[in-house]
Amino acid sequence: MDFVGNHIISVNQFERADVDRIFSVADAMRPYAMRERITRVLEGAIVSNMFFEPSTRTRVSFGSAFNLLGGEVRETTEVKTSSLAKGESLYDTARVLSGYSDVIVMRHPEPGSVAEFSEASRVPVINGGDGPNEHPSQALLDLYTMREELRNKGRSIDGFGIALIGDLKFGRAVHSLCKLLGLFENIRLHLVSPPGLELPEEIVAELKRRHKVVSFHALEEGLHDVDILYVTRTQEERFPNQKEADRYRGLFRINQSIYTEHCEPNTVIMHPLPRDSRAQAQELDDDLNQNPNLAIFRQTDNGVLVRMALFALVLDVVDEAHNHAQPVTWHTAKRHHPLGGRP
Repeated sequence: MDFVGNHIISVNQFERADVDRIFSVADAMRPYAMRERITRVLEGAIVSNMFFEPSTRTRVSFGSAFNLLGGEVRETTEVKTSSLAKGESLYDTARVLSGYSDVIVMRHPEPGSVAEFSEASRVPVINGGDGPNEHPSQALLDLYTMREELRNKGRSIDGFGIALIGDLKFGRAVHSLCKLLGLFENIRLHLVSPPGLELPEEIVAELKRRHKVVSFHALEEGLHDVDILYVTRTQEERFPNQKEADRYRGLFRINQSIYTEHCEPNTVIMHPLPRDSRAQAQELDDDLNQNPNLAIFRQTDNGVLVRMALFALVLDVVDEAHNHAQPVTWHTAKRHHPLGGRP
């Protein structure tokens, strides 16, 4: 695809060459994300982060990525603080906000809402998550992390095995990730979920066109013979009521004992976060925190790289970024990541 000036709404926009291009640019952004060099290529540019659902990692990661390229960040974090609460349409909001911005990142609880917003925007719009539908940048950073973790073990995405675990029905990150995995070859997928939270059938059918797919309702059975565990939390906010969501709390819980007994040595553990740390709901126990194969913090570090790449591609500053680079002199340039190594 031609990234310049275009919206990033769905992973369906990408071919494999597009994913490779994003990852190549993300690799080039590493010195800036690590504060080893500074670039001001987007000095004077403004991103509007419009997040109408709760977010920490995605919102701050996009903002940090834009700042690291030299740009300014403006944020709206709740519907009630915006004119949408007064009845303003997405069309009017898009027309107004795109006059104040050079690019917009939007999260909204309704499927298709970001696409609707983008139709009226005069600047590129990046989907930060639209309800249970899609989360393209999360899927990209997850796949980028998989590539890095597998590369460190002498493997590649083609031909690897992955277990997708937990709420596969409402997990938008999983939905987008599955669509990206469809661009690769000969992947073994274990779909591990409680009854009622299975991956939507249309996504399963598409995966089966290219890959070997096996479904499990028993957690331990699905953990065997894969390279990566991708664990998701129960998306409580997507259920009709809390009582319905509580039925699934704590069902698919992985701790070090389960990992040791049922997983292959050095199986990578991933999670799009946040992980629910309440005792009755934990998907990944705290006793995994010292496991070197826990990659969840490497994922979040990689998110900055991928989002920097998306901004650079959409705003057409990939080549100019390096021309505006300067060395870093302050003392935090050598950053320490005790849990996950450097991004």
